[in-house]
Amino acid sequence: MDNTIIRAHAVKKNYNTGVVVVEALKGIDMTVERGEMVAVMGPSGCGKTTLLNTLSGLDTINSGIIEIDGQDLAKMNDRKRTAYRAANMGFVFQFYNLLPVLSAVENVEMPLLLDTTQRIKPKLAREMALDALDSVGLADQAFQRPAELSGGQRQRVTIARALVNRPAIVWADEPTGDLDSKTSQDIVNLMLRLNQENNQTFVIVTHSAEIGEQFNRIIWMRDGLIESNGLQPQAIDIPQAIPQQNGMFPRTAIGLPQAA
Repeated sequence: MDNTIIRAHAVKKNYNTGVVVVEALKGIDMTVERGEMVAVMGPSGCGKTTLLNTLSGLDTINSGIIEIDGQDLAKMNDRKRTAYRAANMGFVFQFYNLLPVLSAVENVEMPLLLDTTQRIKPKLAREMALDALDSVGLADQAFQRPAELSGGQRQRVTIARALVNRPAIVWADEPTGDLDSKTSQDIVNLMLRLNQENNQTFVIVTHSAEIGEQFNRIIWMRDGLIESNGLQPQAIDIPQAIPQQNGMFPRTAIGLPQAA
């Protein structure tokens, strides 16, 4: 049985600035297994966020194939692609994107109320939102507005919103980038726990090696290409016989410095 949930083959993405054409992705090949936690890392401007946006269907591609759980997103029209994302994906961003006039529970239930495909009734949506907040440890803050919450609590609300539809995949773009180190680790611990409990797939863009090394695998990007996918460290000219540590290659195997 094929356990692959994300498959990309020969994916290219260009941006036309009006002056030059920027090759953001230059032929990406990658797979992610169901229930895997993958960190996408690399220098600024290497294509990490573009990769996340194209894999999730938020942005189109110029050529190649992207399949999510066997579904070819490029063959869907905008309406079907939007509906597929709403039913199967959750999104977490660095700056929360919470509506300030709504309470935590109202922010979390909003995707359910706006989903015209499932037509979830308000009472059930509220119950599901409260359950999602409880799963991230914020049941007692359900009726607080974002301004009344700390940065870490606001990110937990964002994660609850991403999880409320029980998605198969959660995409996160620098989810700890605006948080201090302790709060960042709390958010990572939360995602690790949710992954273990629900077998959800997490694909996370991060600049933090300390965060990336806690995941199952690191995909290392440079100049619009995948330099190492965590499975073939020899692809970046390092010795093939590198022992894994807790299912992951050590930091030096993916071109990262040793932790201090």
